[in-house]
Amino acid sequence: QVQLVESGGGLVQPGGSLILSCAASGFMSSSYFMNWYRQAPGKERELVAPITNTVGNTNYADSVKGRFTISRDNAKNTVYLQMNSLKPEDTAVYYCNVKIRYRDYWGQGTQVTVSS
Repeated sequence: QVQLVESGGGLVQPGGSLILSCAASGFMSSSYFMNWYRQAPGKERELVAPITNTVGNTNYADSVKGRFTISRDNAKNTVYLQMNSLKPEDTAVYYCNVKIRYRDYWGQGTQVTVSS
């Protein structure tokens, strides 16, 4: 049974940092592209950062480029999102995602609030 469990969200001041974790179970995350999405109130869910399976290539939404870093620890079956220089507009629920055999799986999400 595929499961994704996010953690690490919280309240942080502008300019602060957080690291989100996505613990995967029921499959080998190293075999798949893994993605971080986010959804702010009243907005559509957007792709923040994907990481490929074999080489671990990464990509980032323009809005987070240079501030966020996605990485993976295959031994722990976990994907991370390091978020630095956080801005109020980064406030959202952050979701981990994987597509396996044309089906999307999502975690429950973790809330990130950037506010002074």
